[in-house]
Amino acid sequence: QVQLVESGGGLVQAGGSLRLSCAASGRTFSTYVMGWFRQAPGKERQFVAAISRSGGSTRYADSVKGRFTISRDNAKNTVYLQMNSLNFEDTAVYYCAAGSAALFSTIYSYASQYTRWGQGTQVTVSS
Repeated sequence: QVQLVESGGGLVQAGGSLRLSCAASGRTFSTYVMGWFRQAPGKERQFVAAISRSGGSTRYADSVKGRFTISRDNAKNTVYLQMNSLNFEDTAVYYCAAGSAALFSTIYSYASQYTRWGQGTQVTVSS
């Protein structure tokens, strides 16, 4: 089973950028669809972005399209979330998630489709 560890969170001013990383253990990273979710205080966990096993397909929440970019490096067992033009509404704990898939092009948007989760990393955007 893959284990996930996020890093890269922190405090940033509005308009700034951060890059989150999620390092996965194990030899099966390339068999997982990878996703990023976030949860703000008092709110439900929200889909942010996902990337297929091959990295050839991506999907984004409307709220982050054009500002966030998800990518993966299967050789390094790592998935990234580049976040630009951050605003106060992006403040949340960001979670990395993995869901196994048979097809290289599969994408998951729902939390229930992911079976492995990291511990989360806090992103705080000051206005």
